[in-house]
Amino acid sequence: MESLLSTYIPTIPQKCIYKQPDIDVFTRSKAFERLMTFVGLLNSSVTKKKISDPCPISEQTQRILDMLDEMDSWLEEFPPLDNPQRFGNKAFRRWANKVEKEAENLMRKTLPESMYSAIPELAIYLTTGFGNSTRIDYGSGHELNFFAWLGGIALLGGFTSEDYQAIVLRIFVRYLELARKIQRTYTLEPAGSHGVWGLDDHQFLPYVWGSAQLIDHPRLKPRSITSRDTVDVMANDYMYFRCIQYIHEVKRGPFHEHSPMLHDISSVLSWNKVNTGMTKMYIAEVLKKVPVAQHFLFGYLFPFEEATNSSAPAAVAAS
Repeated sequence: MESLLSTYIPTIPQKCIYKQPDIDVFTRSKAFERLMTFVGLLNSSVTKKKISDPCPISEQTQRILDMLDEMDSWLEEFPPLDNPQRFGNKAFRRWANKVEKEAENLMRKTLPESMYSAIPELAIYLTTGFGNSTRIDYGSGHELNFFAWLGGIALLGGFTSEDYQAIVLRIFVRYLELARKIQRTYTLEPAGSHGVWGLDDHQFLPYVWGSAQLIDHPRLKPRSITSRDTVDVMANDYMYFRCIQYIHEVKRGPFHEHSPMLHDISSVLSWNKVNTGMTKMYIAEVLKKVPVAQHFLFGYLFPFEEATNSSAPAAVAAS
């Protein structure tokens, strides 16, 4: 990733996507290029790697893990309200409000002093990364914001390529468990869900990187996700299987009925094809969808301006 620290200008991100023509501009932008380049670099870093495989844990990585632990501990301060609530538990708003108020302090403890000027910009992505406190919902757009927070740190030189494996298999895995705990504690609604015809009510990126982990696996095939026993055994080592396990934990009925798209994907012959397909689907169903992308904000780290020597295929080629 290019380093922007020496040229960084403090910027408050702005909304730029309102309708479909704006998506066409977005896909040619520096923001899109940087996001998809980072997706691809992380994808390569976890190819054929298990969560339990040893990987370097830098001081920066550890500080982020400590930050997520602290945010997790705040859930105990705001237990769900007992009175019946039709759409999500309003106690989530109190937790989210604390995150918003403490975001600057959290990042001052987590990031090097050289990045302090970028904290207001980074805070937008961090505080949006766990759900919407007004709608009490969570979806792939919130996941995108947390990913952009990590990408922003990378663009400012906070990570080296040696950190990439840990960004996915330590930081993002920890983030996902916190996000799931929040979803279950406060019964967050799925944001922008396609119902049974969507990939997943909440997540997307763990399917991209999770399929990369499984490329050329000698025993596990895409069809292996249809075996509940296999899913439970493999969930601790593979993000893809943990996603399937979580779906079983929160949904009832046959898998092929409540998750037909994932069931259909299980018939693909190789994880390599699943990985390529998931990357393309991430662009089509998250980055190119107005209902999701309209909430993403653009600043210095992820500018809406057109990239000079890039197009969507070139950016995706990094994966």
